[in-house]
Amino acid sequence: MNSGISNVANGERGLRDARRMTEIAAHELGLRTTEVLVSSTGVIGRPLPMLRISSGIPVAVHALSASGWRAAARAILTTDKRPKLAQLELGAAQLLGIAKGSGMTMPDLATTLVFLVTDLAVEPSFLRRALREAVEQTFNRLSIDGETSTSDTVLLLANGAAGNRPFGASSSRAKGFKRALTELCCELSEKLAADGEGVSRVADVVVTGTRANALAERVARKIANSLLVKTALFGADPNWGRVVQTVGAAGVPFKPEELGVRIGGVQLLRRGSPVGGARALQQARRAMRKRRVEIAVSLGRGRGSARVLACDLSYEYVRINAEYTT
Repeated sequence: MNSGISNVANGERGLRDARRMTEIAAHELGLRTTEVLVSSTGVIGRPLPMLRISSGIPVAVHALSASGWRAAARAILTTDKRPKLAQLELGAAQLLGIAKGSGMTMPDLATTLVFLVTDLAVEPSFLRRALREAVEQTFNRLSIDGETSTSDTVLLLANGAAGNRPFGASSSRAKGFKRALTELCCELSEKLAADGEGVSRVADVVVTGTRANALAERVARKIANSLLVKTALFGADPNWGRVVQTVGAAGVPFKPEELGVRIGGVQLLRRGSPVGGARALQQARRAMRKRRVEIAVSLGRGRGSARVLACDLSYEYVRINAEYTT
């Protein structure tokens, strides 16, 4: 994995360089090239410095260590401020992950790169299914700036070093493994949100009262990606009208007289009418000054629900991205 250049929009040269990376790594590790997976992140349209990479891969292989995960988590950063690492014990086995991503991130990952490993032996088909389910509930429910990019990856590798017999979906171990995997992914996605470019606040956008979960998710994503909502978060401005207009733009049927909005646990709109007056707005403003705040919307039409993790949009975010290549 390389950081700093995404190796995107480089034509045949980019593909050739990616293949060359797998060849060098495979040679150094005694693997087949098909056993080497490549990830790149950074600026689009610039060629990889293959002389540096060609000499660097053998050095990295020589430095491999079971205690090297924190160094690896730091090495893959771009505009991130701090490394993101999480680890869980699964009896005598372990589940560990590192991640990067602080901008160009919304549901469906974008520039997020995540590498998960376990020393358990797990049947591949179950491993893929468990990963998809965990990602859908965690990384795919994260929006930092509503932008997507070109290089999203989540890899889960199981090497069987724990010595157990491979288990699958019908095993008594399956449920616990899936729960642990989702927990690990949740911890990493929380760390990604907290380290977003220029982020000063993280918001849990919770939508209930739709006729299906997918409809609630559509509304939650729309709120999480709204520039007006994000800037209101940055300013600790309990302007619930920004939330309401975004709900209306989501394309999900609802009746205004059934709509409710809470910000920071403070009810500001109930059954389509403002409640609480100036006192409620003051309470909501205080709640929004905290590092973590909840925006809860009820459409009052069913049992569907969804949660998306969002961030504010700050002056610092504009500065970082205004100067990204300069």
